[in-house]
Amino acid sequence: MDFTNKIVIITGAASGIGKACAMQFAKNGATVIVADINFDNAQKVVDEIACMPSVQGTNQGNAIPIKVNVAKFSDVEKLISTTVSEFGKIDILVNNAGIGPSYLKTHQATLRDWDRVISVNQTGVFYGMKLALQQFLVQGYGNIVNIASLAGLKASPYNISYSASKFAVVGMTKSAAMEYATKNIRINAVCPGYTESALLDQLLGTKPEMDAVLKSVIPMKRYGKADEIATAVLWLASDETQFITGQTLTLDGGTSL
Repeated sequence: MDFTNKIVIITGAASGIGKACAMQFAKNGATVIVADINFDNAQKVVDEIACMPSVQGTNQGNAIPIKVNVAKFSDVEKLISTTVSEFGKIDILVNNAGIGPSYLKTHQATLRDWDRVISVNQTGVFYGMKLALQQFLVQGYGNIVNIASLAGLKASPYNISYSASKFAVVGMTKSAAMEYATKNIRINAVCPGYTESALLDQLLGTKPEMDAVLKSVIPMKRYGKADEIATAVLWLASDETQFITGQTLTLDGGTSL
């Protein structure tokens, strides 16, 4: 997949799946806006990109860091406007920024936890979609890949805020995909299962016994890797999937089976 001359914004790109996406897009020629609330870590990703080789046959892309809290509309406005001002366009938006819940039963969930998770995982995705779509309509094309979750497709106990936010991302993906299907704008989502990430580390740090439990329900008997999810994101964002929109691609090692 060649992304030479493509301008790609990735939120939550300083670690995990977002970082893996940033590295792969840049390796395949894209200019990547590494957007994250943690600017220092975003800069570290940019520095890593500057030192890595390109994929054979493509030019290595470059990257710039931008600090953004996706739960703040003004921050997302600045992210989009800065990118357009600097590069004149946006080809691809990957809405990846997300946070996990406190792993409590619904009656125990706090209002703070609900508001915090929904504001980042759901409202933050809406902000990104709304503002990117405005730019896509001006330039006549665009591509959005939202990072949802297996928790947005099936029951996920002790996860009320996270599950609600990820079901919402799936719904927003499908609704918007229909709205803009005739505008040369595609919108898809990936739904990772249990993947090596800070969120998984958070869960296992709280409940170490869950490691064996989780692997027991994954037919492949292992967790997904961030690079595996990133490869799927690049595929959906590429010119090789131009007849695909409104889809949720599940990457879960067979868990949903």
